[in-house]
Amino acid sequence: MTLSSIARPDAEGLRRAVEILRAESVVAFPTETVYGLGADAFSAKAVGEIYRLKQRPSWNPLIVHVADVTAARALAEVWPATADDLAARFWPGPLTLVVRRARHLPGIDTVAIRVPAHPVALDLLKASGLPLAAPSANRSESISPTTAEHVVRSLPDVPLVLDGGPCSWGIESTVLDVTGDVPRLLRPGALGLRALRDAAGPIALPDAETADGEARPSPGMSRRHYAPRAKVVLCKDVRDVERSALAGPVGILAYEGGDAAEILPSDPRGYAADLYAALHRLDDAGFATILVQEPPQTEDWLAVRDRLSRAAA
Repeated sequence: MTLSSIARPDAEGLRRAVEILRAESVVAFPTETVYGLGADAFSAKAVGEIYRLKQRPSWNPLIVHVADVTAARALAEVWPATADDLAARFWPGPLTLVVRRARHLPGIDTVAIRVPAHPVALDLLKASGLPLAAPSANRSESISPTTAEHVVRSLPDVPLVLDGGPCSWGIESTVLDVTGDVPRLLRPGALGLRALRDAAGPIALPDAETADGEARPSPGMSRRHYAPRAKVVLCKDVRDVERSALAGPVGILAYEGGDAAEILPSDPRGYAADLYAALHRLDDAGFATILVQEPPQTEDWLAVRDRLSRAAA
């Protein structure tokens, strides 16, 4: 695959993308969170191509992207009032809702659905008329892509990548299970808990890790995920780390000033937006170990801490 497989998301690019999707293959496209690897969610052949290209384990489910709430309801056996309230407040946007799967659809008892807030993603969904299963467009366990170039380097066999520029949120959607009486957080993400509580009231937090190999209703729950090639080491103060036993060269990722290869913003939204891109840059620079300054232990930083802890696993 060459860079010629990156296409502008104009009328011709969308035409090519729809043609590929309807032929039961895959297309990478931008969302506001990360780039997704999309395929017809109703085609076993197309979904199988996602798992093959990503080398993704079969027990790790996919999120289905749709164009609007009407399309989302069509995939659900039950569409609870909580889902209506959250969709009205946050869709299109970086929130995935897990609901009871419609009986005419194959798969496990639930389905994870969202409406992305990116014009290219929405144009593709509308032009294709398909619900698109779309995990992040990268090899399983590796760093999620926030640019078209990241996709090409990780998945060189993808037939087409629609280039919508860098992703604005830079971190995956928040996943919320609304099948019970109280919404339950399955994966922290771009949308914070404070905003969710304001809309839905109490949110139940995960009480245990899901072991790899076990069925789960959401992606992003694997022990190791979002990881660069370099070894990630979390530390409260990078200056206190004894580096003689670490594989070199050693790079530093921090959110405060100092001698660091990458210094990210000190607010959680800004940090998350550039986190994956920074890890890609550190990998590209050839660092064997990345020391990461631990982010604050506050709720606003929950998604960032989740990604870093899994990258370091």
